[in-house]
Amino acid sequence: MIVPARTRALLDAAVQAPQGPSAAALGVVNAAGERVTLHLGRPRHAPDAPPLDGGDWWDLASLTKPLLTAREILRAAGDGLLDLDDPLSRLLPDLAWMQDTPLHARTPRQLLTHTAGLGAWTSLYTWGDPETIRARFLQEPWEVTEAGPVRYSDLGYVLLGRVLERVRGHHLSDFPLDAGLTFTPDPARTVSTEVCAWRGRLLTGETHDENAAALGGIAGHAGLFGTLDGVLDQAERLLRGGWLPAAAQALALRPHAPERTLAFVQACPGWSGGSLCSPQAAGHTGFTGTGLWVDPGHGLAWVLLTNRVHPTRHTPFDIQGLRRAVGNTLQAALAAP
Repeated sequence: MIVPARTRALLDAAVQAPQGPSAAALGVVNAAGERVTLHLGRPRHAPDAPPLDGGDWWDLASLTKPLLTAREILRAAGDGLLDLDDPLSRLLPDLAWMQDTPLHARTPRQLLTHTAGLGAWTSLYTWGDPETIRARFLQEPWEVTEAGPVRYSDLGYVLLGRVLERVRGHHLSDFPLDAGLTFTPDPARTVSTEVCAWRGRLLTGETHDENAAALGGIAGHAGLFGTLDGVLDQAERLLRGGWLPAAAQALALRPHAPERTLAFVQACPGWSGGSLCSPQAAGHTGFTGTGLWVDPGHGLAWVLLTNRVHPTRHTPFDIQGLRRAVGNTLQAALAAP
């Protein structure tokens, strides 16, 4: 298996674009376990920066949601520590203490599928030190809309992170990780992201997401770093089995809400994986320019990592268009008939 020439051309053009990312890495694996990887560019826009060599760490941003939080929630259910339909009042009895809120009746299943009615985001990083944010987060009088409609929510995954900490009895930073994943990358081997207006410096080896950074570097929605091989290992286990026990893994990829599985976004018109995927395909993206997709129907999975926020998120670069084009060229050349 080789990277299709058209796919490579797309990534070459992206890295060379004046306002494009400085780096891109692609990994592809099929149902037989054959894999191919490609590394292009440099870890930052600097002429003296060394080329990527495959051992580089990438800020995975919202890939933290499926690869850490959703996976660990499903593991906790399999260990009998929670049920996906437990009310949050059982799992977090101090949540919204002395308040009348619909959150008490919401469940991990609803948080996983973004159907709990919580909003997308708020500036937690302006609230204070990590312990103050953690305490206030559980007591904040959040606006909660009707359960059912999909409403993408970082806040819901922050809440899932707190659930995991309660049922396991330790902080997320102490959760074991597979090889090729970490919370604390070596800055000397890490691809740079943004010149952060809040922190006043170029971020290299520290969490790009402001809220996760303010919570100590890791939260339920962001903070995980990975190498290309480490993330591709996750994609291969999703495709070929072994990511979770069989029953839980099937749940992770099966639709549970409109265009949502318990861990991923299901293939749908206009989604990030491209229009040539099978209906069984699912995937997830991260704000920094990362993404993972798995297509059991076509026997293919792939990972695309870029630092599209480097040196700023405020560019016209079309990361979603690049993701779709890469997915479509891979499917056209490599998908099983």
